[in-house]
Amino acid sequence: QVHLVESGGRAVESGGSLRLSCAASDRTISSLSVSWFRQAPGKEREFVSGIRPFASPIYANAVKGRFTITRDRAENTVYLQMDRLKPDDTATYYCAASSSRVINSNIGTQSAYAYWGQGTQVTVSN
Repeated sequence: QVHLVESGGRAVESGGSLRLSCAASDRTISSLSVSWFRQAPGKEREFVSGIRPFASPIYANAVKGRFTITRDRAENTVYLQMDRLKPDDTATYYCAASSSRVINSNIGTQSAYAYWGQGTQVTVSN
């Protein structure tokens, strides 16, 4: 069992930055495949970014070049640094994890992840 807790979401102006955190308990996060998803009001949940052991991070096209996903083993936390935020980034952001390796073709598939956090709200205003 893996318990995930997201934090760091808040309201910010367009062009600003935020760093989201996904803290894991009961399992070493460096052994997990961890991804961020987001869901805007009235829209389906979508993949944002993922990080896996011994693999390069993957980003959705919408955030590539603006968001950076990292892993801190000492803090047992995955971070999502979000820069140059836009109003379209407004959503609830969810952290998801799998104890099994997630292959490239499945990294954006929600059913590939057994563990989910409760979400953290990000609101970007004009």
